[in-house]
Amino acid sequence: MGGIRVATGRRRASLVLLAVMAVVLAACGGTTSDDPTPGTVGPGERDPLLQPFASDSIWNTPIGSGAVYVPAGLQPLPGGLTSGRVPQVDDEPIVLTPEAPETPILYSRGGFGGDRCAADPSRLLRTAPIPAGYVLPSDNKNQSAAILGADRRTVINVQPLARCEAGGPATSIVYFPDTDLYGPGIDGAHGGSGLSALGGSIRLGELRPGQEGPRHVLKVNVYGRGELARCTDSASCSRWPARKSDRGGPRNYGTDGDNRNGAMRLGALLALPPSVDIAAIGLTTEPARQLAWTLQNYGAYVVDDTNGPQFALNAEVGPAGSMREQFRDDWGYDFEVESEVTDNPWAEDVKRLRPLLQVVDNNGPGSVGGGGTPRQPLLPPLGDPPPQTVVQPPLEAQPDPPVLVR
Repeated sequence: MGGIRVATGRRRASLVLLAVMAVVLAACGGTTSDDPTPGTVGPGERDPLLQPFASDSIWNTPIGSGAVYVPAGLQPLPGGLTSGRVPQVDDEPIVLTPEAPETPILYSRGGFGGDRCAADPSRLLRTAPIPAGYVLPSDNKNQSAAILGADRRTVINVQPLARCEAGGPATSIVYFPDTDLYGPGIDGAHGGSGLSALGGSIRLGELRPGQEGPRHVLKVNVYGRGELARCTDSASCSRWPARKSDRGGPRNYGTDGDNRNGAMRLGALLALPPSVDIAAIGLTTEPARQLAWTLQNYGAYVVDDTNGPQFALNAEVGPAGSMREQFRDDWGYDFEVESEVTDNPWAEDVKRLRPLLQVVDNNGPGSVGGGGTPRQPLLPPLGDPPPQTVVQPPLEAQPDPPVLVR
């Protein structure tokens, strides 16, 4: 795409000052070799970079014995159409390199369909540690990003992330509330729901040969016009734990077929009921059996609209690598598949799983996963967190602040 193209700005000094302040704050509040306990992984403790957030986070809580299941109404292909992708992959830039250079994230109007490389240097959204060599070209994907701050604790959430030139600034339209790597981790950069990009992402190292399945809740995007319910405003278009809905949700959701299934809103927790015998549903691929195991034991939150007849799994991409490439290298077939393709056994298995998914209708703050006895043990605890020193700019200070439902 060439380099970042910036408008003539008069506030470069403020950009540099903000970056310097962020580095100084991180240095003052960080840990040293003389104090190795906070932020380190001790015996029996969980690595927050591999399995983030608290043990009772929505992303780590298994489905419970009290779960009440209701139909989701999903067909093998969304709307019965072959013009999309099942599965699609919603790539999530996950940048967990707190030692990387503080990089300015500039406002760009590129958004969805425009040029994200065109940035305004007078509109600094914030700074974040991004490796100098990491490049993320402008495209039309969601690119919901999670970036670990220099304090090794604060997760910075922006969408859509682009970085068009190595060593140059990054760009985005909006930042969402910061989250604590050691906390609940609900909020994040999914513009549809306001939910996390880091939590629920299929991470590098997961869905690999010989494994059982990811031991955390997943995230999916569904065909909003056909598979989400009709609604009138952001509150009625979403359900806990979603913070919002798409601005166009009241106009678009459920209009294909007049969907009145009120359980299917952004934030719905989908899962395979315990009555489903995974060994008896005809799955032919190992990654699909792993996916089914996770969907039955942990489920998947609906976090975005695919804006077409598609069904997306949310997966990691970033400086550490690409889940798409890892999947292809491990299994010999593509992770993302056009719906009309019938000779990809993984995709055929995903089509078998979709109609079996139901909504855990009593999922809520007091009964995460439906409550009762969890189907799997809770994850081990995290160690003591390092001090949190990254300062989040006010949400309302940005050009397009998100409107969140609380």
